[in-house]
Amino acid sequence: MNQTKDKKLTTNSPLPKVPFGGLTSNILRLLAVLFMLSDHIWATAMTFGDWMTYIGRLAFPIFAFQISEGFVHTSNFKKYALRLFVFALVSEIPFDLFCESTVFYPFHQNVMFTLLLGLLAISFIDNFRDAPSVKKRLLAALMLILISIASIVGFTDYSFSGVAMVVMFYLFRDFPFAWAAQLVGMVLVNIVFYRGEMLVLDVFGYMLEIPTQGFAVFALIPIWLYSGRKGRSSKVMQYGFYAFYPLHMLVLYFIRYFA
Repeated sequence: MNQTKDKKLTTNSPLPKVPFGGLTSNILRLLAVLFMLSDHIWATAMTFGDWMTYIGRLAFPIFAFQISEGFVHTSNFKKYALRLFVFALVSEIPFDLFCESTVFYPFHQNVMFTLLLGLLAISFIDNFRDAPSVKKRLLAALMLILISIASIVGFTDYSFSGVAMVVMFYLFRDFPFAWAAQLVGMVLVNIVFYRGEMLVLDVFGYMLEIPTQGFAVFALIPIWLYSGRKGRSSKVMQYGFYAFYPLHMLVLYFIRYFA
């Protein structure tokens, strides 16, 4: 990967002027964490509040967008990837306890692995998109296929669609009409090609089915309000966001277990 790329922060917002100066990267992370927490509280302590899981659908697209931005701005890709991998390993037991009430469940891996695979996918795209030889481009295509297969065979959270969202945000980042491409991509991944839980609505006597995952499209609103700035940061804050993922699942598991 090109480690000398320009590190100047830029914005992907389609708006000519982002209101209130826009949202920083840290605010986006905080929003994603709160959306995720809402979904996980619904799954454990408040199963009657379906609106909480609909809000939770907004979390992953923001995390996927943050991975693409993190890749562009990182000065040390290996360290970035290693950090994701370490926290993926650390989070696996809390994830299995939270989802399956067991310390080992091989048929569903936590979302950190999905984000890591997405990061690896865009790193191969970045390495070989300007490759002069057909051989290198074919190698890049092969690696992307293998990563996609790994997300499916490895039963990672959000599977191939999760990796696709990370790649989508990266590929459309510098498009003149990035917002339109992102909107189309999100609709395709989360609605058109989605196979899963459906929300059935009675609209004037007509039964309308809407994919629950379709609410993820609304994550584009805070993403479009991104200012391109990181905001105040520290090592404590940086690792705190990562640590929150396994810790909150452990807390919710014990609340459910002892309740």
